Amino acid sequence: MKFCNMLAFIENDQLIETAVISEEVGFDSVSVSDHIVLPEVINSWYPDTADGKPFFTATTDWAFPEPWVALAMMAQATKRVRLLQSIYLLPARNPIEVAKSTGTLSVLSGNRLSLCCAVGWMKEEFDAYGADFHTRGRRADESIAVLRKMWSGEIVEHHGEFFDFPRLRILPQPGNMPIIVSGPSEKVMRRAAFLGDGWMSRMSKVADMPPSLDKLAAYRKEAGRENEPFEIIMVAENPWGLDDVRRAEDMGITEMILLPAFFALQKHSTLDEKRRYWEDFSNTVIQKA
Repeated sequence: MKFCNMLAFIENDQLIETAVISEEVGFDSVSVSDHIVLPEVINSWYPDTADGKPFFTATTDWAFPEPWVALAMMAQATKRVRLLQSIYLLPARNPIEVAKSTGTLSVLSGNRLSLCCAVGWMKEEFDAYGADFHTRGRRADESIAVLRKMWSGEIVEHHGEFFDFPRLRILPQPGNMPIIVSGPSEKVMRRAAFLGDGWMSRMSKVADMPPSLDKLAAYRKEAGRENEPFEIIMVAENPWGLDDVRRAEDMGITEMILLPAFFALQKHSTLDEKRRYWEDFSNTVIQKA
């Protein structure tokens, strides 16, 4: 079992140091979250609260640093942790730009980057970016195809529903960077099984995972990929411990993500407070697992 530390809602002046601490205490990966903008008025349904309202708004202080900038700085400050996102809004972007940024970061970080993509939930964010919210699933599928081509380093062309370009090449090239597809819906699990190298859950309890894992296994078999390497990354709902890890591992889950320190320590906290929290988690869970 591997462990990822989700470094969302970290104070800006602590972000890079918390990646270093995460590596020092034994986490295998670190991740950042992604929102392009925070509209003042959000009417879209947020999936992780009972009332459908996000706990962060345009008037709160919690930042969402640009993922590739933040992860590049973390890569420079660390040596081994894998660089993830929880999650990245792929269909809101142009995949040519994404291929260039991620290819560069992957090569310069020693191939530590994985792309963890989702289709998103906030229509207002897509509207602000000029991307069609209602076609985001198909855009995600085509974007993955474009990324696979461009990461190859070959001269490639593409003529699809959303993206069209003549023969060209993007360098540096990382080869086949892992793509982890995130989300709870059956469409997302099918996308992960057919197009991805892994699947990331939404915030869940271990006991609630088997139905999703069964569906995912069925789609992988349908795709003829049931014997290929495949990651299953679980965003674990607090609290959880060593027994949960062992049950998750028995289910085939390969990595578990610890929720941001914000939820355990509440709002702003010092680096020392975060270090003690993560050291305790490492001593009671990571080292024993």
